[in-house]
Amino acid sequence: MRILLLGGTGEARALAARLHPARDIVSSLAGRVPDPALPVGPVRIGGFGGVDGLRQWLRDNDIGAVVDATHPFAATITAHAATTCAELGMPHLVLSRPAWDPAGAVRVASDTDAAAFIAERGFLRVFLTTGRSGVRPFTGSEAWFLIRVVTPPDTDVLPRNHEVLLSRGPYGYDDECTLLRDNRIDVLVTKNSGGALTEAKLAAAKDLGVTVVMIERPPLPPGVTAVGTVDEAVTWVAGL
Repeated sequence: MRILLLGGTGEARALAARLHPARDIVSSLAGRVPDPALPVGPVRIGGFGGVDGLRQWLRDNDIGAVVDATHPFAATITAHAATTCAELGMPHLVLSRPAWDPAGAVRVASDTDAAAFIAERGFLRVFLTTGRSGVRPFTGSEAWFLIRVVTPPDTDVLPRNHEVLLSRGPYGYDDECTLLRDNRIDVLVTKNSGGALTEAKLAAAKDLGVTVVMIERPPLPPGVTAVGTVDEAVTWVAGL
């Protein structure tokens, strides 16, 4: 059985390494990040063209099962995969790493809600780690932003006062503390991505008394089978 592994995360790469070459897998990356870390085995890069395009690709490539190990905020491809697999009666698994649960974090539903909270509370120096697609709601803010991203956001969505820091994890606790101190950060805005790669910023913020605003994950599509670890995903594939 050929398996499509929707990837782009460390968990997806780890799963590909566990399954290849014993299993016939094809990993798929969205192609939004330059020079991505590639998994072992065959890789395709690019979108599918919605549900119709994904359905046709699955048929054309004799796919028998789909494992979705994309980023927890990649809601569109996750929804498309769930819909398509349900239509085709195809085995489908979501590998979603556990969310963070930092004590005292302010939980909000969206980046727009995060921007409103920042304005309401009058924070002056913001560490924004929501990715290039999460910058626009903060455009009109009067605060200063340190915006850490892998790829530069569009210039027309940047806040008036900002610095863009192009960087890719993993990040260590000491470095995150230094970054927060040197930039006099009073609030951290982040997505609840989970995982160890960028978790150090939460510990640093807690120890330095920096407020954390956490954008909660979009819910998974109803009825999908989901696991939280690579080991569980390997077990699921073994049972196909």
